[in-house]
Amino acid sequence: MRDGKESRIGTALLAWYDREARVMPWRTGPEAWRAGERPDPYRVWLSEVMLQQTTVAAVRDYFRRFTARWPDVHALAAAADADVMAEWAGLGYYARARNLLKCARVVSHDLDGRFPETVEELRKLPGIGPYTAGAIAAIAFDAPAVVVDGNVERVVARIFAVTDPLPGVKPELTRLAECLTPQERPGCHAQAMMDLGATICSPRNPACGLCPVRVDCAGYDAGLQAELPRKAPKPEKPVRRGFAYVAVGPAGGVLLERRPEKGLLGGTLGFPGSDWCEAPDPAPPFAADWQEAGSLRHTFTHFHLDLTVMVARAARPGMTPKAQFRPADLPTLMRKAWNIAEAAISSQQG
Repeated sequence: MRDGKESRIGTALLAWYDREARVMPWRTGPEAWRAGERPDPYRVWLSEVMLQQTTVAAVRDYFRRFTARWPDVHALAAAADADVMAEWAGLGYYARARNLLKCARVVSHDLDGRFPETVEELRKLPGIGPYTAGAIAAIAFDAPAVVVDGNVERVVARIFAVTDPLPGVKPELTRLAECLTPQERPGCHAQAMMDLGATICSPRNPACGLCPVRVDCAGYDAGLQAELPRKAPKPEKPVRRGFAYVAVGPAGGVLLERRPEKGLLGGTLGFPGSDWCEAPDPAPPFAADWQEAGSLRHTFTHFHLDLTVMVARAARPGMTPKAQFRPADLPTLMRKAWNIAEAAISSQQG
């Protein structure tokens, strides 16, 4: 139930969004929206999947490449898995890319290319959780769905001066976000909340002087805005270790393998390696004069990985020829390993 404060916030926020909305390659801006243009559900879905745990700046170029190569859901559904994984390389969280293909094929083959319009039906699709379903329903179909990402959590915690820490307070922040969600232009409201959190109500040093809803912000009134939302202390991430084996043939070919579909970096190309654990055993893919080239640290969501890169000059059947090897197609971890190996090989040749 929206009270006077919530209605005032909604009105001020939409007026601000109409003036200040960020320009996004996947967004139908306020002016186009008022002229009758409506968002393409395919582009909304694709952008929201890419934006999961990733910044807008990182996603822009990926989105442009994907939509240039696969302009609609039917084109993406027909794409080869390896091509999609290669285009996704470097964006991280590779299960998203695998689910992207699964979802595209369901929508293309089973739903005649039409995305469902309700949160409940959207959540039945691969890779679409509560937030993504709400975002697609609101932005693509203007449904009054609740859309709560990190930006929205921060805005809501400050507006209502919610001092209990995350993550335990998430249900309360979702309830309060629902109170703010209007029946009129809910898709624009959702994007306005995201934009406010990204540009003004920022994690550090919020620009309260520019905020369109400052007069109704309880956090600002209490002088707590910079402290909110509060977060429970995070446990220290454990450290795992592993080996990566980079074999380069006399003609420059490289030995690669595709990782299993399930698990970290699933379905991506990479170098053979050991298990990742506290004390891994060396696991060279074949006998050779393996030399340590260096090591790197790569951080995943739940742990740090210290990876030792081993190199050998050796020919093996099935190597990817030098002309076909594109380091850009590798996930970030494997590109880091290749950079270390390449530098070591160049040094040996010099």
